[in-house]
Amino acid sequence: MNQKHNVTVPGLGITFSTGTYANLANGAVNVCVGETNLFVSACVAQSMRPGQDFFPLTVDYREKYAAAGRFPGGYFKREGRPSEKEILTSRLCDRPCRPLFPEGFLNEVQIIGQLMSADQINDADISMINGASAALAISDIPWAGPIAGVRVAEIDGQFVANPTIEQMFSSSLDLIYVGTETEMLMIEGSADQIPEERFIEALEFGQQSIQPIIAAIKELVAIAGKPKAVFPLVKATDEARAIIERVATHERVSAAIFGFEKAVRSANIKALKDEAAAALLAELGEGKFTDVDLNIVFEDLQYKAYRQTVLERGVRADKRDSKSLRPLHAEVGVLPRVHGSATFQRGDTQNIAITTLGPTKEAQSLDALTGGVTSKSFILHYNFPPFSVGETGRFTGPGRREIGHGALAERSLVPVLPPEDVFPYSIRVVSEIMASNGSTSMASICGGCLSLMDAGVPIIAPVAGISCGLMTSNKDDGSIDKWVTITDILGEEDHFGDMDFKLAGTTTGITGFQLDLKIKGLPFEIAKAAIFQARDARIEILKTMLGALPAPRKDLSAYAPRIQTIQIDPEKIGLLIGPGGKTIRRIVETTGAQIDISDDDSGKVFIYSNNGEAMARAIQEIDSLCGGGKGGAGGGEPIEIGKIYNGRVTGVKDFGAFVECTPGKEGLCHISELADFRVRRTEDVVKMGDSITVKCIGIDEKSGKVRLSRKAAMKELEAQQQAPAAEGEAPAPAAPAAE
Repeated sequence: MNQKHNVTVPGLGITFSTGTYANLANGAVNVCVGETNLFVSACVAQSMRPGQDFFPLTVDYREKYAAAGRFPGGYFKREGRPSEKEILTSRLCDRPCRPLFPEGFLNEVQIIGQLMSADQINDADISMINGASAALAISDIPWAGPIAGVRVAEIDGQFVANPTIEQMFSSSLDLIYVGTETEMLMIEGSADQIPEERFIEALEFGQQSIQPIIAAIKELVAIAGKPKAVFPLVKATDEARAIIERVATHERVSAAIFGFEKAVRSANIKALKDEAAAALLAELGEGKFTDVDLNIVFEDLQYKAYRQTVLERGVRADKRDSKSLRPLHAEVGVLPRVHGSATFQRGDTQNIAITTLGPTKEAQSLDALTGGVTSKSFILHYNFPPFSVGETGRFTGPGRREIGHGALAERSLVPVLPPEDVFPYSIRVVSEIMASNGSTSMASICGGCLSLMDAGVPIIAPVAGISCGLMTSNKDDGSIDKWVTITDILGEEDHFGDMDFKLAGTTTGITGFQLDLKIKGLPFEIAKAAIFQARDARIEILKTMLGALPAPRKDLSAYAPRIQTIQIDPEKIGLLIGPGGKTIRRIVETTGAQIDISDDDSGKVFIYSNNGEAMARAIQEIDSLCGGGKGGAGGGEPIEIGKIYNGRVTGVKDFGAFVECTPGKEGLCHISELADFRVRRTEDVVKMGDSITVKCIGIDEKSGKVRLSRKAAMKELEAQQQAPAAEGEAPAPAAPAAE
């Protein structure tokens, strides 16, 4: 019989339970916050694939529609591929868990989180981190946890741990903080230009806030934890290592790396690796060594080479010191026809960013099962094609990495975008990575910001991003002996270094951040140094960006839609929309302008067009229909008996045609009034959408139904044309148009 164990975190309302479900998994827990319930499992493979030389950790978070009492959409009525929210939550959990597995442990580990119940009050992303930590901690999988995570908000100047979804709407900070009992492990989020000093206070608050969660997980381990299993660790054989290190000495590896461009460095290391492989074959013979031996030793050799000169002499592979940026280049208006474009380059890393403006109805709808924002009018998409690293590969849709990098760049730019009531456009930025050698997400922020400015988006302040790395050496007990933080890391410095700390912001403060580690924790002393070092670099980058474009352009591109906002009486919104959207659709079709109506029932109408004539015509139509705004007369101009109109056929029936004479006002032209001859079928004379001339021949006093006659209108106009105009008399006026 299953035995359930519960542990509650005081003050945060988090409950961990285990022993009820999935007892065949290595570790399984339920995490409850309010009525949001998340199940998390952790399993390990008992064997490895032949030739495997990497650690396959997979984290999958899934939101079940049943958790929110809903049916999935689509024909099959079941959950499909993971949403962007699910992918980002999976990455959020993967990154802090990964560094705590033992070196050389390469058995596949899979962590699965399933949202079982959603109360629309508490988000489940923090529960996924804590649930994974608890599941790994109580399992027999070797892992140096536990860890814990909290979301930190700043509301009315006060930090709040794990705020509700509603509280987050009032927060100027969204910090996801994950740490061990003593050190920082991963952070991610955005802020409204928070100063560095205040940001550090938020990190310290996060470290304090996770302590009760770690204590609760330790309590759960004491109650229900399994002894840790022993797995064989993958390492190179002593014989293979000795041969490889004799051929690829530290001096030769360093000489192959330092002072060269990326492509040359790669070629030099490959040549050295081939030489070592030949030596292994000659001395050990075929089948006595594997590629795993070669790869592991060369990883170790490069790991030592990249950090040794930095720690001892302060010199890096490309001869920069620890705080120097690579050469910068920024340019705007690089593409014709698009609404805004820019290119940004830092060393080898290069991107082209393109901004597109559109009506507010182009905003992306979000299927938020856990509550929160249901749409967003700013989107940043990041694309990383294989040619950007000089390789071939599959060229398909975005992967998890691309979605994660795009989300980081997007949230870093959101805090400086103008409010929608000031700039009522949907905005999409696409970052195309043309070359990659470190921190393409930060280049996307710089290029994306410039493309927004080139498009004429009145941003609050320019934003730049930079990544700060870390090189360390350790004492015998594993603690850090020496360390150096390095600005603007190369791709190899990211791979062989200990940290990738991405920070974006303005001259005022930080707007976006993300920290990933390869070590088992980051002391606050190092984090503080990196934060201020990144600020100095960010200001330097902003100078280059503003040299390309000092401020947002005052005018939009000729190809971007212009916008006109008009105010109508909210009670006339239905009149403007018409039955089934018929009226607003007609105005859009006949004028060519796009029309959006504010969702807040304020009566604001947004008209988009890059054609001045179309814009004026749409405004005239709406003004005629709705009386020019709040408190106006309302409705189109009434139809008058005896008056002739140029109308539009809005309906064709067996007994005649309905004709709209003025906006929203129509009448019936009976089949007998269509022509001065017998008409057998209405369609023989008019069709849907035709413009025809009609005369109002009567209005029913009780029903208000309007009777029209094409026959009478044609007869009267013919008579006017035949009658000679009196001397000096103006010609007869044309009939008013309905469109």
